[in-house]
Amino acid sequence: MAVKEESPILFTREGKIARLVLNRPPLNILDLSTIAELNRRLTDLTADDSLHLLLLEGAGDRAFSAGVAVEDHVPAKLESMLASFHTVVRKIRDLPAITLAVVRGHCLGGGCELATACDLVLAAEEASFGLPEVELGCFPPVAAAFYPRRLGHARSLELLLTGRRFDGREALTLGLVSRTVPAANLTEAREDILRSLAGKSAAVARLIKKAVRRGQEHDFDCALEEAEKIYLDELAETEDMKEGLTAFLERRPPRWQDR
Repeated sequence: MAVKEESPILFTREGKIARLVLNRPPLNILDLSTIAELNRRLTDLTADDSLHLLLLEGAGDRAFSAGVAVEDHVPAKLESMLASFHTVVRKIRDLPAITLAVVRGHCLGGGCELATACDLVLAAEEASFGLPEVELGCFPPVAAAFYPRRLGHARSLELLLTGRRFDGREALTLGLVSRTVPAANLTEAREDILRSLAGKSAAVARLIKKAVRRGQEHDFDCALEEAEKIYLDELAETEDMKEGLTAFLERRPPRWQDR
């Protein structure tokens, strides 16, 4: 009897929270089939208005992901690999729902780019980050485009030019991750974050994400103008803003409608 091959991406859904697991242990390498399946799942989730949170993790304890398969960097596959992987990154960044990456073990190359494309990154202090593409004679396009905005010119160049590894503590100092805890406490910290986020209005969370994203794309005056426009034209029209203010004045917990 043939053995059914397990999917490279595991998907589960509990209420408003979806979970995608990179399922190619021990290192969860992103080959073309894994990237294609990730693309498919993200396309489905983008169309799901009921989604509040997306959790992205790697299977096992050794890695979130050690990057895109080196075999898929050959000339015959290079263009399609880049197009497919960059589509994944764009979908994660553009997803209306809040995204949380949980990192333990190795988080290298494309794996590092994938994790840090998420809105929030929870990492083990002992996790190993790095962009080692320079050692293979190439560079990480997502990091080259995105990290200067996040880390600044000098820090981005240093990471990309040296390809050095750094732990979760330094990733936090650099601004690549949102929070670090000892690896033994990672699951507990993840659940704390999920409970905290799940207790907020999904509609308001989406608009906060939208306003912050616009702020990254413009200078301060334009960004503030964009944030004000989102606040007045979209946030003020939501049921949840009205409910939040009313609940506060009535001294009761808000009953979010996520709209």
